Amino acid sequence: MASNDKQQSGLKKSVALIFVYTVATGSIFTYVSYWDSVFFNYCGAGTFLAFGLMTLAILPIALVYSELSPMFHTAGGELIYNTVGLNKHVGFLASWLIMAAWISVPPAVVMAIATFVSRTFGLNLTFGTTMIIGAIILVLVFLMSLQDIQFLVKAQATCLFANIITTLITGILLLCSGHWSFANLSNLFETNLTSTGGIPGWVIGMALLITPFFGFETVPQMVEEGDFPTSNTKKAICGSVITCGSIYMFFFFCVAGLDSFSNLLAGDAQNGFMTITAMQTLLGWKVWPLIYGCISILMGMTASILGFWMSTVRMMYSMGKKNFLPEAFTKVNKHQQPVLPNIFLLCISLAFILLQNAGTFMNDFFNLMSFGCACAYALTMISAVLIHRKHPEWYKGNKNVVKGGDAMRILAMVIMVAIAYFCTLGQGKGSWISFGVYMGVGVVIWLWMVLVRWTKSKVIIETPDGNKEF
Repeated sequence: MASNDKQQSGLKKSVALIFVYTVATGSIFTYVSYWDSVFFNYCGAGTFLAFGLMTLAILPIALVYSELSPMFHTAGGELIYNTVGLNKHVGFLASWLIMAAWISVPPAVVMAIATFVSRTFGLNLTFGTTMIIGAIILVLVFLMSLQDIQFLVKAQATCLFANIITTLITGILLLCSGHWSFANLSNLFETNLTSTGGIPGWVIGMALLITPFFGFETVPQMVEEGDFPTSNTKKAICGSVITCGSIYMFFFFCVAGLDSFSNLLAGDAQNGFMTITAMQTLLGWKVWPLIYGCISILMGMTASILGFWMSTVRMMYSMGKKNFLPEAFTKVNKHQQPVLPNIFLLCISLAFILLQNAGTFMNDFFNLMSFGCACAYALTMISAVLIHRKHPEWYKGNKNVVKGGDAMRILAMVIMVAIAYFCTLGQGKGSWISFGVYMGVGVVIWLWMVLVRWTKSKVIIETPDGNKEF
């Protein structure tokens, strides 16, 4: 009976590997039809090449995550890896940094969905009305997230595969449209970004493409609920990166050949929905742009929201379990879904939307989410090196140990440090202020733990050697 009570008080171990894969893939594969103009501004006709290079850059990090994930069987990811590798202070910092990326997604995405609905159906909604629609969508996501995990992952998988199928069909249609030409690919490195510090604008743009790639790190957040051997997490982590990278490359190759860089970004297309606009104005299509837009944006972005929402909730749950947050964050409902983390995330997301209405805080913060994500990855790579050196015995029997050992781990760290630096170039004052506010909140929480909570109780992490105090 005691064992059953313990199981009912925690997360439900019932998620198949395919759904852990779809959670990660759905988190990554978004913005393809909404932010396409942003990506094209970064890297022009060579956007498909930039996505290919970014896929190669991300894979070493994904491989290190694949190595670490099987050793720790509870949710927490960056929180666990950096606490064990370095210390609990860095563990908190890394988790706070990665959550900067995750937390910014739901409010940004729901506003994008509302904007698309207004634009597509000619509603000309005021910003206030758009904000209300965004808030309603957030509440619906919140209510969904309190349901059984099987409902959540299946709903997310449905949205993901619908998005993938329509995106691939769209790419094929563009190739066969009669307007596609290799001549439009003549200048692969055209960009609207200016060079900074001697670094070409196109290279900076490629680094900023980390934004549509973060999401594979959601896999370690789901490992506690997986009903499969943890060694199989590599299939979900690397599979999500390769799947999304391949589709991004194919899609933007198909888009780039439609017309010149300047023509594709002309007029209203500069503000988003570039591909949909091109299909409507350049090709004269009416029906398919509507079908594609509704599925890719409404369902694709819903998949992304659910993926990051589930991950943020589980990170907060793990922080409660491991004594980084009050124990109240570990309470679950009858569906074994964390209650307080869900409420906390809803409040933050609604606050972000209100802040967007009042000023530019949300947009400014969103600009630096890639920086926070890259920093968290870099810290985790350092911890991976240290964990391997401190506990080589943990790696025995781990079939996911990275080829090249520390050389690969250090390479992954260098790549992330470089990307983090590139992400800082050209950022405005407002972005740093908003990011500073977020980090300031983290400092307040950290000080409370150092001065109050950790003086009374220790951080407990489940390791291959059992529970350890840190």
